[in-house]
Amino acid sequence: MTTVSDDSLGERFAAGDEASLNETYRRWGPLVYTLAARKLGDTEEAKDVTQQVFVGAWDSRKTFDPVRASLKTWILGIAHKKIVDALRRRSRHLRDVEAVMAVSGGPDAAAPPADSLLEYVTLMREMETLPEQQQQVLKMAFYEDLSQSQIAERTGLPLGTVKTYTRRGLMRLKKRLEVDGAAHR
Repeated sequence: MTTVSDDSLGERFAAGDEASLNETYRRWGPLVYTLAARKLGDTEEAKDVTQQVFVGAWDSRKTFDPVRASLKTWILGIAHKKIVDALRRRSRHLRDVEAVMAVSGGPDAAAPPADSLLEYVTLMREMETLPEQQQQVLKMAFYEDLSQSQIAERTGLPLGTVKTYTRRGLMRLKKRLEVDGAAHR
């Protein structure tokens, strides 16, 4: 694609010209990645967010109006939303981890107090019912205090898979603890 103006590129992008997607990524992909990496502090997560931005932009290109904003501004607006979404997911994940750790007491904890013994036993039993890779990911996160990126490196699993296993495992454990807690009150 020969060099085109930003306005022309925006019009072609909105019209669905696939070559314009490549040019859009070439022009503003590094900027989106840099913003995501700075805000998130995680290069792998920044790569994921950058991909989400451009896939999301392409999928919603019919909503782009070159009269209201430039393509660059529109792309950066999507980037901002995706970065905020990633930070919210991270915050939810940390709350879930803290909740599970509070119940389990972590790897170096003494025996749990008598009033939480049932919860502790339930948690350990439920952990054993998770698929093996989900168990492995959660144990590495809780007991070895590894980040999701470190878990991905160590296991060879894609980062997105590690995130999915972590989230699903935590949600299953949380749901089970809530059910057992209601049943034993």
